[in-house]
Amino acid sequence: MSDAPEITHPELGAFRRARTELLDGEILDHDWYSALIEIDGESVELTAASGSPEEVRAMLPRIAETVQALPTLRRVLSDAVVTGFSEGEPTAAELDDAASDLELQTIAAHPDGTVTVHLDDSCGEHFPEGYWPAVHLDRDGAVTEVTVEA
Repeated sequence: MSDAPEITHPELGAFRRARTELLDGEILDHDWYSALIEIDGESVELTAASGSPEEVRAMLPRIAETVQALPTLRRVLSDAVVTGFSEGEPTAAELDDAASDLELQTIAAHPDGTVTVHLDDSCGEHFPEGYWPAVHLDRDGAVTEVTVEA
């Protein structure tokens, strides 16, 4: 059993060391902490990519900044996905469709101050099943890369 402390943030809630229980009952403690919060009716996982409580505490303000920026950041994220995977200039309709179809899944902070936001294709028309877009943000919140993950 993990003796890792629960880490609480006043706006984000309680972060706990991520764990997996295997079928044989063995427990695996992972090298990250996570919390679930509700944002605009959606359940979103927040993760801090470290097993060190001190590093996790240092990442929580960056996660909070990202959550606070979501009213405008959501459109930046979906536009980045469409632009990153379009062969030409995307149309306004394509950008609007993605803005309504791509939902927040996970906001993951890293010790270097960067954040990766994983999105879910809610309609299944943009990405094959089992794949999702991830938008990588630098320390200042600017998009640096868009990837597809599985």
